[in-house]
Amino acid sequence: MVYFTSDLHLGHAGIIKMQNRPFRNVEEMNRILLGNYNAVVQKNDTVYILGDICHHMLVEQANEQIGKMKGKKILVKGNHDKGYDETLFEEICDFKTVSLNGMYFALMHYPMLSWPKKNSGSIQLHGHIHTREEYNKQNKEDGIRRFDVGVDANHYYPVSVKQIMDWVNLPGRNEFGDLYS
Repeated sequence: MVYFTSDLHLGHAGIIKMQNRPFRNVEEMNRILLGNYNAVVQKNDTVYILGDICHHMLVEQANEQIGKMKGKKILVKGNHDKGYDETLFEEICDFKTVSLNGMYFALMHYPMLSWPKKNSGSIQLHGHIHTREEYNKQNKEDGIRRFDVGVDANHYYPVSVKQIMDWVNLPGRNEFGDLYS
């Protein structure tokens, strides 16, 4: 299985208040986010992490946390990703495109107004803006094929490629406001 996630911000106590995350402290947040991640991701799964794994954490501590994460990890760097042990990842890049299940995806930490093959039905996956679930629902309603894979928008879990494909196939509106399925 293939998964996507972003903006865990492990080690970042301030993110709890800033994003109104339901955790008492950073230790609880780290434990629950890693537990949620490992509850769905298995050893042979591939996970595209679209940035900001850790923040306000020593590199050695960050590497230790990343080492606890299952799966083959591909990091699309965010604004807080610096100095990680590169051997923890299959690949580290700033931007990536992939084709999965017949769908083309443009992956970046930041949301984009335009991306490769946008007019051919591709989907842009991103993080960074710490939205809630409503953001993805509104994009769908507005016919915008851009999806926030960040933990704040996805009940603090990674998102599977199947979940995104289901999102694409839900009824929505095209750029002219017409309903489509």
